[in-house]
Amino acid sequence: MSLKKKLIVLNTTIMLGLGSAFAIPSVKAESITDIQSQRTGIQSDISEAEQVIQQLKKEQSKMNAQIAQIESAMKENDQKIKDTKQEIKDTEKDIESLKKEIKALEERIAKREEVLKERALSFQESGGDVEYLEVVLGSKSFGEFVNRVGAVATIVEADQQILSEQEADKADLEKKQATVEKKLQSLKDMEVELKGMQSQIEDQKAETVNMKAKIEKKESETEALKQSLENKDAGLEAQIASIRENIKKEEERKASEKADLDRVAEEVNSSNASSEGSSSSSSEEPSSSSKGEASAKSSSKAESSSNSSKDSSAAKPAASKTETSSKPSSANTGSAITAGYKYIGNSSYKFGGGRTASDIANGLFDCSAFVAWAYKQAGVNLPASTDALKGAGRQVSDSQKQPGDLVFFNTYKTDGHVGIYVGGGKFIGSQSSTGVAIANMNSGYWAGVYNGRVVRVN
Repeated sequence: MSLKKKLIVLNTTIMLGLGSAFAIPSVKAESITDIQSQRTGIQSDISEAEQVIQQLKKEQSKMNAQIAQIESAMKENDQKIKDTKQEIKDTEKDIESLKKEIKALEERIAKREEVLKERALSFQESGGDVEYLEVVLGSKSFGEFVNRVGAVATIVEADQQILSEQEADKADLEKKQATVEKKLQSLKDMEVELKGMQSQIEDQKAETVNMKAKIEKKESETEALKQSLENKDAGLEAQIASIRENIKKEEERKASEKADLDRVAEEVNSSNASSEGSSSSSSEEPSSSSKGEASAKSSSKAESSSNSSKDSSAAKPAASKTETSSKPSSANTGSAITAGYKYIGNSSYKFGGGRTASDIANGLFDCSAFVAWAYKQAGVNLPASTDALKGAGRQVSDSQKQPGDLVFFNTYKTDGHVGIYVGGGKFIGSQSSTGVAIANMNSGYWAGVYNGRVVRVN
């Protein structure tokens, strides 16, 4: 084969080798761009999942705080029930003691009755009037006996002290019976009310625990989704790294082949220059052309590498979405509503609370006392009991209720809870599980116990 043909073959081999060196990285660079685009979408999904997880954690923290508050209310209510039961036992002991006193009084009354009868007989034996004996001995009961004796002037004068003691003992007996029975009935009523309230608190706790379980399940599912996305992203990242490593190896191999081809071409040119003087110049022309083409290819390769780098940097992940939330402004529903806002999240429910300066200062209210206190801040005096609040104004239909109206709920009893309507299907009140709070009366527990009674304060 002539030297010229050898050079033509050599140049052709160089061109084919360099062409393949540039083509393969270009194809792989396109693959990296596609994978980077996939990663951008996945990373955006991961960012959204993290935001959802953070929001769920906040809700879970809120649920935990609410459960703790409910458990505190239940504990306090349990203690009140125990104290009330103990008071009932003590009162029952007082009643037993009183029964003994009653028995002693009855015995004293019976003895005085015998004394009066003996004196009446003595009066007869000493020549008393027969008509008087008929009056006294003809009585059918002790009360009638006393009344008949009282009608006789002689015995009233003789036994005034006995009769006075008799009436005093009877009055004392009746007073003690009335006091103890009233106390016992009051304690039993309180026990019923506390048990009803405890049942209400337990229902609210069950609902809150159920909500917490749902949030935990959703958080777990979101965490699993996030982990899956992160695994996929890591796989794509490893795929990109592998492609880049392959590109690097391919470029190194082609660079080595090019160096070998350049060395062979140089050796051929050197051999041709030493053996043929005239052919040397003609041989150098294609060699120069070959080098020029190699130079052009090298320049093209650099440009292709630069473009690939630009494409890679253009494929950076898009900025993650930023969630924005706007806090709705509170409607101006009057001083009675806004007065209680300072106690939201800063108060506790207390049965019978809100009626002393100390309770108010520490945010300790029951439902009716909170309503009365709130309206007092607006210059309106209301009673502090749910039964009395039902008559504190005129009743209107549920469809006509307005902010500031009183709304009632059947909790442990009919109209057992009251709050102030604030609009939007919500009310503010002192709840046994949360203290002073704004609650939704269109869903959940309060929707189930709302009885439709609405009172507009006069």
